[in-house]
Amino acid sequence: MLANPNGACTERMSALEIFGWDIGGANIKACRMWQGEVLDAAQWPCPLWQGLDALTHALQLAAERWPGLHQSRHAVTMTGEMVDLFSHRQEGVERIAVHLAQTLAPSANLWFFAGDDGWCTQAEASRRWASIASANWLAAARHVALQSTGGCGVLVDIGSTTTDLIAFGGGRVLSRGRSDVERLASGELVYHGVVRTPLCALAPRIEWRGRLHNVMNEFFATAADVYRLTGELDPAHDGHPPADGAGKDAAATHQRLARMIGLDARDAAADEWQAFAKAWRAAQVAVIGSQLDRVLSLHGLGRGTRMVAAGCGDFLLPDILAGLGRPLALATYAGHVARLAAGRPELERWVQVCAPCVAVAALFEREQR
Repeated sequence: MLANPNGACTERMSALEIFGWDIGGANIKACRMWQGEVLDAAQWPCPLWQGLDALTHALQLAAERWPGLHQSRHAVTMTGEMVDLFSHRQEGVERIAVHLAQTLAPSANLWFFAGDDGWCTQAEASRRWASIASANWLAAARHVALQSTGGCGVLVDIGSTTTDLIAFGGGRVLSRGRSDVERLASGELVYHGVVRTPLCALAPRIEWRGRLHNVMNEFFATAADVYRLTGELDPAHDGHPPADGAGKDAAATHQRLARMIGLDARDAAADEWQAFAKAWRAAQVAVIGSQLDRVLSLHGLGRGTRMVAAGCGDFLLPDILAGLGRPLALATYAGHVARLAAGRPELERWVQVCAPCVAVAALFEREQR
């Protein structure tokens, strides 16, 4: 019996499904795939630094959404090994892998993406931890490259915490580095996102009422405060507590922004706080744009280069490209790379946000595991 993509799966369907997972330190992203088509995608907050119970809770929510989850095959990538719950990244990979084998699926149905080293089981994760650690960007970029064999481009994945700028061409990933430390050096990894990034990381000085002010280097506000005010951050992706633990309404958001330059919300009108948010936005656009320019130059990419946007912060990319002043084509991961089930247009936004988990599922299926 074939499954209805819009309804529940039969037992047989579950056995054929592949679930892709991106186990992050702050969020878990997952997708359900069958015969190369994405049937569903979702994200849950998962503050992994608080303990593995956060991962257990997120997996329980996934099981409620997808009955039959535990009987299916699973392809996993991760970045959660970086959180300070673990003494080092190897321990993080090992403990996450063991936890997934205990709570998600038997080891025989659980495979970990190890980048250039292929796939490995939970039993092999300890030995191959360095290839597994923080490889989600490589899964997404490899999927984009394989679907874009006719040209070259850059995957620009702007997430809640980080931005990946990954060059591809000729059906392969061009980036020379594979580890986070190498990509931080090359500019291919930028620790800027549109939700969790502290505002003091965006600029050392910011304009207020026509004058530049030094920024208070305190955790007073985050990027979510900026994009909440500009109206660009989807509430579905605004899932983490504000810096002060207060509300997410306009008044509370104004107060956090005001603290960045030693003011109170009552010291200015709402339209001034709106303009202040746009100043922070411009600062982040400039930083990401400068790093994208580095990556383009590093790989000799110019006219005709295709930008593939992904992530919950993809709304920044048009302005980033405008700032570069280059004639670059713009595409989206969900619209031009991933395959969505027919009749499910509502999936497009979530596939766009959850690109690495979709990619790892697609790559796994391609290998016919």
